[in-house]
Amino acid sequence: MIPSIAIADYNYPLPDDRIAKYPLPQRDASKLLLYGDGCVSESVFSHLPDFIPSCALMIFNDTKVVPARLHFVRESGAHIEIFCLEPIEPAEYATAFAATSSCTWKCVIGNAKRWKNDVLHLYNPDSNQEVKDMDLRASLIERDGQTGKVRFEWDGGQPFSAVLDTAGTVPIPPYLNRESEAIDSERYQTLYARWRGSVAAPTAGLHFTDDVLSRLREKGVETETVCLHVGAGTFLPVKSQQVEDHPMHREPFTVTRSLIEKLINREGRITVAVGTTSVRTLESLYYLGVSCIESGAPEDVPQWAPYTREWKYSTEEALKALAAYMDKNGLEQILSGTRIIIVPGFRWRIVDLMVTNFHQPESTLLLLVSSFVNGDWHRIYDYALSNGFRFLSYGDSSLLKRPE
Repeated sequence: MIPSIAIADYNYPLPDDRIAKYPLPQRDASKLLLYGDGCVSESVFSHLPDFIPSCALMIFNDTKVVPARLHFVRESGAHIEIFCLEPIEPAEYATAFAATSSCTWKCVIGNAKRWKNDVLHLYNPDSNQEVKDMDLRASLIERDGQTGKVRFEWDGGQPFSAVLDTAGTVPIPPYLNRESEAIDSERYQTLYARWRGSVAAPTAGLHFTDDVLSRLREKGVETETVCLHVGAGTFLPVKSQQVEDHPMHREPFTVTRSLIEKLINREGRITVAVGTTSVRTLESLYYLGVSCIESGAPEDVPQWAPYTREWKYSTEEALKALAAYMDKNGLEQILSGTRIIIVPGFRWRIVDLMVTNFHQPESTLLLLVSSFVNGDWHRIYDYALSNGFRFLSYGDSSLLKRPE
């Protein structure tokens, strides 16, 4: 049954001065809250390897943030901001980024009412010659409120990834209340980011340094990656009074056959997810496996799938079915999508420890944390607020242990 949850029960006071507007000079200098067995304490993120068991499997999201915010101008002088969300034609991220003359994306459109049906040209106040030569144009194919389907065309034969690097800015979260700056190009990106596609960083990973990663591996911690491209839905507050009325946006993810095998054979091993995006990917795998059992192929995970029926298969059965499907079809990795929402009442199957930042009041991510710690989120957030922790994307971190 879909849980009935009032979002007002997940509110807490967050003064603006507790929101970290900029990253610390050193990534791993952030504070680290530790929660386990009902106890809260603190350390520094550079000491994270001390708290991860040597037998652990640690999983990172290696998605890469793209400079997806573009500024255009109409002949009338009106400015239109276009924020690329996901590719439509070509529909696959890698192919869309490789396009050399045109592509179509689903976009959020700022100042949308001012854009009629005219072709927009990229705003170029400094008369940058590279921007002139590229001559990026945008045409509105269709509109749906503040979002729309936008076709981009440009000259010069550069791939669209290079076009964005030249023309776009990093889409930092709106709650920072500032424009993107040069520092964001480096620091709103994890060190291990690899696959372009996110419009928001998996921020739990922003604290990791080469030193922390090497000490984890020296300790014997095995590392793996998933890739979930974070959508703009991560910025959207829950506007409905009841969580069941809040729609989750689809986010595409990729997992490898080797990771599935390690999860199947993880008996006695702690699984550590770095960030809520890794959590949502890993916990979605069970439902992909069940769809392999019941319909012969993996299917996108619906928002409320975990709550709408009794799931009779074990985690091992589901993962083995997913692995068998991949083997049968010669797949080293599988691409799917999830709308899964993790709220109190969710049955956890894979993740034992989670590294995560501190999330906005009345957000789906706070609901996820509450589910993970069996409702004990107030204790964690009260401690953080009382002990000088910095909040949200550029804020401090926590290592949470799921109760048995």
